[in-house]
Amino acid sequence: MGRPWMLLLLLVAVASAERLFVGDQVIRINVESEEQIQALQALESQEEWKLDFWLHPVSADLPVDIRVPRSSLDSVTEYLQAHGIPFSVMIDNLQELLDQERAEMVQNQRMERSTRSFNFGAYHRLETIYSWMDSLVAQYPKLVSKQEIGKSYENRSMYVLKFSTGGNKRPAIWIDTGIHSREWVSPATGVWTANKIASDYGRDASLTSLLDSMDIYMMLLTNPDGYAYTHSNDRMWRKTRSRNPGSMCRGVDPNRNWNAQFGGPGASRNPCSDSYHGPSAHSEIEVKNVVDFILSHGNFKSFISVHAYSQLLMYPYGYSCSAVPDARELDTVGRAAVQKLTSLYGTRYKVGSICKIIYQASGGSIDWSYNQGIKYSFAFELRDTGRYGFILPANQIIPTATETWLALKHIMEYVHKNSY
Repeated sequence: MGRPWMLLLLLVAVASAERLFVGDQVIRINVESEEQIQALQALESQEEWKLDFWLHPVSADLPVDIRVPRSSLDSVTEYLQAHGIPFSVMIDNLQELLDQERAEMVQNQRMERSTRSFNFGAYHRLETIYSWMDSLVAQYPKLVSKQEIGKSYENRSMYVLKFSTGGNKRPAIWIDTGIHSREWVSPATGVWTANKIASDYGRDASLTSLLDSMDIYMMLLTNPDGYAYTHSNDRMWRKTRSRNPGSMCRGVDPNRNWNAQFGGPGASRNPCSDSYHGPSAHSEIEVKNVVDFILSHGNFKSFISVHAYSQLLMYPYGYSCSAVPDARELDTVGRAAVQKLTSLYGTRYKVGSICKIIYQASGGSIDWSYNQGIKYSFAFELRDTGRYGFILPANQIIPTATETWLALKHIMEYVHKNSY
């Protein structure tokens, strides 16, 4: 009688086991022609090799980064050689980097426990970030509050931090991080930034002046289920964790799920794809919670979404390459912000509309916010340009956050001075 139970326990253990990436490589292709793009796009739609495109084949101006599972390395190498496409290896064994990342996190947890402090230069689990939010509120009760705006698909609370000196529904700035769960440097930058806003109020004249008449809302973990899953099961998970009826594949790309040309170019109909747009606009409760919150507030002047990686500062549209009415102004603001960012460590950023500087993508959050009349809608792609990609070492968190702060602050000051 005991043996089926043993087998069941074994199966459960295997099913919940963490996904490993031993021998997986991340390769880079510097595209040279339209033919190469077409060959790479054909490769992208080829499902049996289980390739994970970190940067997609869209134009000869941009590199293509692909995580290739060890089992597919020979096939992919042959395919690329047959098409005369040279490539270089950026990451030789992805699992080695992930093991290093995990070891650093464990070591940091020990240190934080023994010193009872929070290390801004480390990656943290969801629960740790949530409890840190409580400590920030406790430290700055007159300025910072925490609001739950709803629950996620797996019933996790979704919180925004509100920075306010009083008043109701004042003009406000929205900043979200962590919408794609594997982009860990995004929420880590968000945490540092939230602390910076709280501690600089009363010390930094322009920030103080801004917060005396406007509010800032920050959502640090916009995709909490996905983020928790990257820590427990699959470090490379990007989507939400909702079930897709009729498919074994779970999750929707929460940045293809907004009601902005929903289901158009640059979003996939395939539930197994990392850019699956979902069954309908705002089908994902995480997206709907943000939409409902923004609309019920009704006075947001800026909407800023923070992603990684590629070092870009973008404005709408993603779904179309035609210029938005405010393109010239947004471009000017973006370029000035990036100049500030570069001034710190020389990090180079590109500025432009999403469609023109990365690729056409429909159903994105800043296209939606712009179409809602929130003029100053921007998206960041933080460090790096592909050496580490989504596995940016923790020692780059603080440099990334400090340089990004200069750009964010420029945008926020501009919005404050040019309120409409």
